Amino acid sequence: MPAGFGRLWTAQTVSSLGDGVSHAALPLLALALTRDPMALAVVTAAGTLPWLLFGVLGGALVDRWDRRRTMWVVDTARAALLVIPAAAALLDVLSIPLLAAVAFLLGLGGLFFDTAATAYLPDLLGRDPALLERANSRLRGTQTAMSGFAGPPAGSALLALGRAVPLLADAVSFLLSALLVRTLPAIPPPVPEARESLLRQARAGASYVFRDRLLLGLALRPAVGNIAFLAVETVLALFAHERLGIDTYGFGLLLTAEATGGLLGAAIASGLGRRLGTGTALTCTAAVEGLAILGLAAAPNPYVAGLALAVCGAGMGATMVLGPSLRQAIVPARLMGRVASTSRMLAMCAAPFGAFVGGWLATAYDIRTPLYAAAGLLLAMTAVTASMTSNHRVEAALRAAARADEPDHHPAPKEPAPESAPDLR
Repeated sequence: MPAGFGRLWTAQTVSSLGDGVSHAALPLLALALTRDPMALAVVTAAGTLPWLLFGVLGGALVDRWDRRRTMWVVDTARAALLVIPAAAALLDVLSIPLLAAVAFLLGLGGLFFDTAATAYLPDLLGRDPALLERANSRLRGTQTAMSGFAGPPAGSALLALGRAVPLLADAVSFLLSALLVRTLPAIPPPVPEARESLLRQARAGASYVFRDRLLLGLALRPAVGNIAFLAVETVLALFAHERLGIDTYGFGLLLTAEATGGLLGAAIASGLGRRLGTGTALTCTAAVEGLAILGLAAAPNPYVAGLALAVCGAGMGATMVLGPSLRQAIVPARLMGRVASTSRMLAMCAAPFGAFVGGWLATAYDIRTPLYAAAGLLLAMTAVTASMTSNHRVEAALRAAARADEPDHHPAPKEPAPESAPDLR
């Protein structure tokens, strides 16, 4: 792996730890201010709104900008942003509208950072499919460990020291990430396309996804998966309490089982891709997710439920390594930001619909019904996308990408030279 990847990996590890801290702290801070469920929902939803409102446009902007510069500028801005609610907490003027605004702006920063990082990685690794799988496996594993295991308990513990403490800790994590990213190799941005409006470029990126059956299949997986998983997540706590007799502590262990499976899936993803072929591996992980949710629905006790969630998490972890790695290997650099953001936006738009469906099915029928429906949807999606992401189609796309004489192909990256203040116009 290039030396620069270690710095990118470290930066994202530090940032993921900070994300885990804030993901635990923001809802708890909101809870300290109000017990109104709608007000709490506003703070939670505010963080996802940027993807719904600006997902494709954000990708088009990233394709115009220097990706490395975009990442460190965004992280610096997020560090500065978190000082505002920290100061408000110290002055005892923190409010729900302020928390919602901060969550929204952090989500907007995440949109630009994640899209730029996704577009930067294939250039850093020379668009090598094997290296991309290995890199995404490491990134996904540490993200799960930091934001899912270490971050939330740390956020809760820091909150006990003071309302401003977890916010300042997250600000420090963003600042450290920005400093590390700024030392990454400088990669020239893609050759600009003919001057077009931002909307036209955004539309071109979205249509590129919908016209290509392989990319569409890769985008449908997380979109349909989010409908299913949010339908399950909406009722999971109630299902665990009423049908499995799990208390609050046990429910935390249940979620830990899923996260542990996610770590395992991310670790074995590259091996699965090599042995089965990426297309077949993606089909198998989709089937595993559906069968695991089916097992969860029929689970007679907490132990079987935990095993089912761990298996489901493993399928999800492997999918989230294989799918993005393949996309990064076959999409031209000049379109990478728009293609990545379009796929992410589809997944984010599907999530609220899944939550609504899960609540409606549980109310209208039975608490297990959303789980059975989610399993059926996942298995149906597996059958539909199997031919779209087949080994034959994947290999053809990789050959075409290797043959393509890209006008935006760049020589090996150089270490960054001192630069002036960024111009992100």
